[in-house]
Amino acid sequence: MDSLHAPHASALPHAGGLRWHWRYVAGLAIVFGALAIWSQQLLDATWLQDPGVRGALMGGSMAALATALGTLPVLLSQKFSQRTYDTMLGFGAGVMLAASSFSLIIPALAAAKAQGAGSWGAAGVVGFGLAAGALLLLVIDLVVPHEHFVKGLEGPQARAMKRVWLFVLAIAVHNLPEGLAIGVAYAGTEPLSALALATGISIQDVPEGMVVALALRGVGYGRVWSAGLGVLSGLVEPVAAVFGAAVIGLSAGLLPWGLAAAAGAMLYVISHEIIPESHRAGHERWATCGLMLGFILMMVLDTALA
Repeated sequence: MDSLHAPHASALPHAGGLRWHWRYVAGLAIVFGALAIWSQQLLDATWLQDPGVRGALMGGSMAALATALGTLPVLLSQKFSQRTYDTMLGFGAGVMLAASSFSLIIPALAAAKAQGAGSWGAAGVVGFGLAAGALLLLVIDLVVPHEHFVKGLEGPQARAMKRVWLFVLAIAVHNLPEGLAIGVAYAGTEPLSALALATGISIQDVPEGMVVALALRGVGYGRVWSAGLGVLSGLVEPVAAVFGAAVIGLSAGLLPWGLAAAAGAMLYVISHEIIPESHRAGHERWATCGLMLGFILMMVLDTALA
């Protein structure tokens, strides 16, 4: 994993030139300005007057901004040790574990019971929902061409550069259940509980954005491109959040299924991607301590704001 932290020249022609650098800065500024105008137009749209959908957009946007914030150290040429990197991955896994439990699974059980299901019926609905969410991510993992969380960047630099968009796509797939979870929560749970979930996911998105940018920097992309692509990987979250809220808004009966499916998808990502990667370099204790810290923080946020 040393390649993540070793300095590399940009693979883009003339990327080291000041003039070229500022052209890309100006390009990113134009993109963000267009996104800001588009977001304002969305907020004024009639279909976004629904409180659940509007809240989902705001929560998903907060998570996307947190991902963007995480890319700043790379933009400023800051470097981190592998141990710090693995600890942050563990922290993100802990936040997602607690969010799955306190913000999704428990409310899913309560929603199923509120709809008339008994204890066994509620457990069955949530169990099937968890399996459906995990199966969805499994199918995406098998069907969509991509590279795993960080493993895809192993191998010759030139080959990794050709596969970089597959890596970005993998992170977008990884962010999909987080966005769906935010949307479902805003559509069917208490606003404060939904805010706690969105806050927790946003907290863990900060190190996640840095991980993406570090990986891109490690295979030769310049600082601006690495940060820009890291920001791009987080934009799936507001889109998925709005989609999740809109689907749940069609029928209240879908709420326990939606909450459980979002939890199942998140659990799949935690087990399949984050925890194995955080342990791969031999820093299991640090990663586990980060996981515990993230779990406790998210649990406190969820119970304190509920």
